[in-house]
Amino acid sequence: MSTEDAGATPYTYAGAGVSIAAGNALVRAIAPLARSTRRSGADADLGGFGGIFDPKAAGFKDPLLVAANDGVGTKLKLAIEHNAHDGVGIDLVAMCANDLIVQGAEPLFFLDYYASGKLEPDVAERVIASIAEGCRQAGCALIGGETAEMPGMYAADDYDLAGFCVGAVEREQLLTKGRVQVGDVILGLASSGVHSNGFSLVRRLAADKGWKLDRPALFDQDRLLIDALMAPTRIYVKSLLPLLREERIHGLAHITGGGLLENIPRVLPDGCHARVDADAWEQPRLMAFLQAQGAIEPEEMARTFNCGIGMAVLVAPQEAEGVAAALEEAGEQVFRIGTVEAGDCGCTVVGSAGTWSGRSDWSATHLG
Repeated sequence: MSTEDAGATPYTYAGAGVSIAAGNALVRAIAPLARSTRRSGADADLGGFGGIFDPKAAGFKDPLLVAANDGVGTKLKLAIEHNAHDGVGIDLVAMCANDLIVQGAEPLFFLDYYASGKLEPDVAERVIASIAEGCRQAGCALIGGETAEMPGMYAADDYDLAGFCVGAVEREQLLTKGRVQVGDVILGLASSGVHSNGFSLVRRLAADKGWKLDRPALFDQDRLLIDALMAPTRIYVKSLLPLLREERIHGLAHITGGGLLENIPRVLPDGCHARVDADAWEQPRLMAFLQAQGAIEPEEMARTFNCGIGMAVLVAPQEAEGVAAALEEAGEQVFRIGTVEAGDCGCTVVGSAGTWSGRSDWSATHLG
């Protein structure tokens, strides 16, 4: 060691921008949140090197495991810019749990990954509290996660989220494309807003049009525009699970990126084509606002946003009325939005003049 080095201030991890103490304090703070998500099969205590789940204790006999992972996307930029962190964890869980239920799987446990440039314990705790709330809504246990502080990788105020969810379904109840048939009815479950897709376009509109996000929305004077945009993604698990166990549903499509046009074909077998009637439900005012602000064509709306439908439910014609009634009793708003026809695998959305601001009758088709 040189003479100059001898008197130098020792380097520490904290000096490099990473606080182990803050990370440990966060783990202690969120432990009660994880415990609040306990369910059969999960202990939900944090601090070990891995989480444990017992499918047998959850009542499964011959389960297939189904896994999903996702993030929240650029919706997080709005959360960071407007201190709107209290719902993004619900979004994170929803994007994973809704992807499991469409395969007939019950979400069992969830793990999160929270990465930031500088760990802000208050922000992190708010985010993880909303993850725990999402887990409670989905009926899954928060059994672990990871918090990473990475100065130089992220700006000081930035953070990113990833979620990982595992579910199970009894082998004979797995929801496959083979269950869907020509003649099936398509029911649509109302979304709670934009959900977690299309926010790159939303943010572009906000910047170009100079939206005042902290002011009441033009379409709803009782609500701030930022609150309307940040409404958490609806989680449909608890409404759908009883009907899946009764085998009354042929197919489910979670309406995410790609909208109605591209997501419904993902659950159709060859020879089946979904026809969706946009006249069957009223366009939500938020969606009408986005469309008007961007002069977005109806066809583009159908492949970019959920347009008010967060989940498509495919059922036999004789089951449509009963399934719709059961879903409404469970708290869902249900619309009869289309049918499955013979044809090339894909989806066509049609609307009359005036629907979604169409200047004339219009249609949009995507082949899967």
